[in-house]
Amino acid sequence: MVELDHTFSTGKDTDYNWQAILDLERLVPCVEGGSVLEATSPESVKAEIKVRMGAMSMTFKGTVEVAERDDDAHRALLKVKSRDTGGSGYANADVTFDVADGGGKIHTAAQISGKAASMGEGVVQSVLDALIKDFCGKLGRA
Repeated sequence: MVELDHTFSTGKDTDYNWQAILDLERLVPCVEGGSVLEATSPESVKAEIKVRMGAMSMTFKGTVEVAERDDDAHRALLKVKSRDTGGSGYANADVTFDVADGGGKIHTAAQISGKAASMGEGVVQSVLDALIKDFCGKLGRA
């Protein structure tokens, strides 16, 4: 398992940030290579992400759902479950958002298997870290 912690700044108020996190159709495209395929409920979408790891390019398809939310504390847990469309691997993650005025914190706990995992934990961690940092930069424009 790879665990990462990041902070993000949006320059927006808490309510704006909270709504952006909960609106998966706005949130998912903030991830580089991410797109929503279908909204299955207000708190769940079918999505895909195209990821480059070194010379390899992979597409993962699956679901993103708001599994837990605390509107008073502005804390949400998003669960990502996906499979590599070109192989037998998967990429699953629990992503916890703590939202505040001006930004917030993200804790990511990811489990990766298959071709992506074979690249080594260091490569996986650096790719995830870059994806999350890029996501944090786009979040303020969501």
